[in-house]
Amino acid sequence: MLTLPLEPTDDRANPIFKDAVGCAQWLSQLQLTNLQQAHSKLLTQINEFNRYPMRGLERLNTLELLRDAAGYVQDELVKKLTAKPLPLNESELVAFLRVIQLWQAMATGYQRGLQDYISGDKSLVPHGALLCQRCLFYSGMQIFEHLRAGYEFSPKLWRQLHELYAFTEQQDIHQTAVADLPGNPPTSCLGSYVKTLLACYANPVQMTHWQVQLMDRWLSAWSASISVAGNCSLSKNDALPLAVDLSGTQGLQRVAGLPQNDALRYLAMVPLSKLLRVKTILLQQGQTPLQVGLGDQQDSQTCLEFLTVLHKRWCENQRSCERRQASLHTAISFSPAGIYAQLTGQPLPPSDSTEHTQQTEGWLIINESIMGAGLVRDDLNGGRIRCEQLLALHRDKTPSCVLGATVWVKVMLNGRLQIGVRYLPGQPEAVRISASKASKLPAPAFLLPAMPDIRTPASLVIPSGWFEAGRVIEVLHQNGEIVVVRLGFSVEHGLDFQRVSFTAI
Repeated sequence: MLTLPLEPTDDRANPIFKDAVGCAQWLSQLQLTNLQQAHSKLLTQINEFNRYPMRGLERLNTLELLRDAAGYVQDELVKKLTAKPLPLNESELVAFLRVIQLWQAMATGYQRGLQDYISGDKSLVPHGALLCQRCLFYSGMQIFEHLRAGYEFSPKLWRQLHELYAFTEQQDIHQTAVADLPGNPPTSCLGSYVKTLLACYANPVQMTHWQVQLMDRWLSAWSASISVAGNCSLSKNDALPLAVDLSGTQGLQRVAGLPQNDALRYLAMVPLSKLLRVKTILLQQGQTPLQVGLGDQQDSQTCLEFLTVLHKRWCENQRSCERRQASLHTAISFSPAGIYAQLTGQPLPPSDSTEHTQQTEGWLIINESIMGAGLVRDDLNGGRIRCEQLLALHRDKTPSCVLGATVWVKVMLNGRLQIGVRYLPGQPEAVRISASKASKLPAPAFLLPAMPDIRTPASLVIPSGWFEAGRVIEVLHQNGEIVVVRLGFSVEHGLDFQRVSFTAI
């Protein structure tokens, strides 16, 4: 039977509102224009309301009134936290924790109602599916916000979500349709569960706020068509299914290597893969996002690019090379100036157009392949890091380094930073670039050699803002040789760099 993590109610609790009528009156006077104040008041009163003993149906009706205001202030506060470097600073961390606390407060309220339902409250008999769906939604939002912010969380959150969903299967209410907020399509426990699993698997820490909103709207429309079953079938060249263990403490996982048990549930990804590809083709043929069922919030090109990102994350095998466990100490430079100095043994000239930060940090490589690595910072202190940031790993006692970019960044429960890095191909050579006919000052860059074995031509890693197709620049080598090159096309674009093709003139 489902166990809910609830403290007893308290007769001394004294919320401002004690029923749906009082709640409606209080909400009508709540000033949402002052975001911080409104958020604080909602959190305080919902927590106090959750302690207050009352009838199950009255509690449910009151919570339903609070959903819209709670969702609004959460969305506005989260906007201020999106795509921040990690770890968060003090004010950002306070805001993040308050977001988590409000989602938890809403989850607790509905869990009280679900507890009454399980205990046999006859007034709640028609509302079992709705109570479970709300519990799944708010429990899922706590997980999602941690992932979006890049903060590790207790595994018990996943276990709680899986137990809730397993309960809905046992009660045979997992597919029962329930109403959502006005303007949203009806949903179900199954739909909410699938939506949370896919949203979390899509690596939201790498998404902008509008991408998260777009994914949320699309998944609201698509999740009902995605099946969750106790078995799966594999088809050659099709998108592989994903799996979740209802008895475990993780989200979606790739099926390969998972031990079989009765608690495994499989998401067939072929229908979703086909849906994404069809919408992509229709957009390429000239239909508008609105005609394709993607809404009218973004233009066709933006939707095309985001559909491609989602297909890659949901339906494609993202890691072509398995990582081996490791325990190797390394130093990392996170600035072009630091990388340049490490490679050349001398600092950049003061006239160059870059920040002259040359400090390195100590990190531990915990897993690695030829394509990339996972690392943990040696201590709690150090710079703040973003996704797709250029860096260089300097092996102990060697002047060489490996260039890479951060794929993901996470703050662990112990406060230390963990990152995933993808390597850029080839041993880099530190050079300087200049453009005589431009106002830009010389800047550090890194020349990556051609690698015929993997059919990779030579490329230049240059600072963001320097690339323009056909642009002619000078490349100054350490031996004094100057080579004039014409830039070709952008191979990849990071936060603070671009890797570009070139031809010598």
